[in-house]
Amino acid sequence: MSTEGVNKGRRRFLTAATVGVGGVGVAFAAFPFLAYWQPSARAQAAGAPVEVDISKIELGQRVTVEWRGKPVWIVRRTPDMLEALPSNDGHLRDPASDSSIQPDYAKNPTRAIKDEYLVVIGICTHLGCSPGYVKADDVHNLGADWKGGFFCPCHGSRFDLAGRVFQGVPAPTNLTIPPYMYLSDTRLLVGEDKGAA
Repeated sequence: MSTEGVNKGRRRFLTAATVGVGGVGVAFAAFPFLAYWQPSARAQAAGAPVEVDISKIELGQRVTVEWRGKPVWIVRRTPDMLEALPSNDGHLRDPASDSSIQPDYAKNPTRAIKDEYLVVIGICTHLGCSPGYVKADDVHNLGADWKGGFFCPCHGSRFDLAGRVFQGVPAPTNLTIPPYMYLSDTRLLVGEDKGAA
């Protein structure tokens, strides 16, 4: 057969089409293998920052979000709650948070960027239980001088509304403050703190 009767344009088209279809086939075949090595959505979310809308949190209310598999509490403190914090100082193990874990911008009397909002990991620093949120006016047997805070029923550890641990309880340190930042007046990002100070 002579090459004079061969349509070179058609040959190039068929070669290109075959290569293209083959490339698409290889991509489809490779996708499951490549996808297998990607972390699952759950694994990605476990370490990713969590965005929280704080606009609907009422005064005195606590909401819980999950970050890295841990409960993070956001408490909107009332003016009365904030005013009562200094009166606890003499009864606390670490009132200035010198031995506790928190970002530098939360090493202050309220342990917060904005005094009104406490952002704290809700895990007792003793054995990892999750304390309950007990307001001053809730029914409790924590004493007449209880001004509100967190009580761990497992072994009796108590923390004030800045997450600071009281003396004479098993918990060795204050509750941990995670990294966080404000995206706006109504949006909070837990797990990241660029520009938070």
